[in-house]
Amino acid sequence: MNQLKTAFLMVAMTVLLVLLGHFLPIPGGIYWALGLAVVMNGAAYWFSDRIALASAQAQEVTPAQAPMLYRLANRLAAQYRVPTPRVYVSPDPSPNAFATGRNPSHAAICVNEGLLRILDEEELYGVLAHEFGHVKNRDILISSVVAVLAGAITLLANIAQWGLMFGGYGSRDERDQGAGGAIVGLLMIFLAPIAALLIQLAVSRSREYEADHTGAEVSGDPLALASALRKLERATQVIPSQTAQPAFAHLYIVNPLGGQSLAGLFSTHPPLEERIRRLEAMAGGMRRAS
Repeated sequence: MNQLKTAFLMVAMTVLLVLLGHFLPIPGGIYWALGLAVVMNGAAYWFSDRIALASAQAQEVTPAQAPMLYRLANRLAAQYRVPTPRVYVSPDPSPNAFATGRNPSHAAICVNEGLLRILDEEELYGVLAHEFGHVKNRDILISSVVAVLAGAITLLANIAQWGLMFGGYGSRDERDQGAGGAIVGLLMIFLAPIAALLIQLAVSRSREYEADHTGAEVSGDPLALASALRKLERATQVIPSQTAQPAFAHLYIVNPLGGQSLAGLFSTHPPLEERIRRLEAMAGGMRRAS
């Protein structure tokens, strides 16, 4: 099912790229955009994990460098019955984490240094269980594909915007249409990134709830994850991310952008209060069942 969703998203983002290419200030903009879409679709499938990790300035660590991370990762890999992902650490002081990769056999989990500073082992285990939930549920490919293509749409929108500023858009016939064509171009330039963001929202929000539930169920400690989310909510407001890019915001366990950009107004994550409420209700259900 997730393979069909991934294919649909690739098609949707490709259509957006081609439509935006119509307003590139170069001859044959549509064909350039189509070529970019083909390249980006391939890159999104094969290299999205490397792109996401590079954007976070993350470095792979060894078991000797991060023994606790590997101990918890190996434990969760056995519980989820998936291969142990590669483990990365980002120098970002803002506490956060994400998972990426095209399938469980090619997955990677990245944690920010800020996360390791403020969480205890139980809370860290809850966060990693959440990220393993994304791996097990095969969310990571869909999320990574959307991230790469959303970045491409934003790039083309910026190029087209500069083209309009200097008087070039579309074909010669369209330029002859005057202000009407310019208005259509401006609308497309501003609406395409919003459409890409809306796709990010649709992909991210439901999957965060599901990963919370899966992670808490496997770890057996919903309250540890709830406690971690509370700490992350406070800390990410105080310590803004130094590496997170808007196109990759939906990969993180909590929104890394806070309120520092326009994208922060359209949160790629469900409300933390609701996530915590669900986890606490889940813990209460576990206690009653026992």
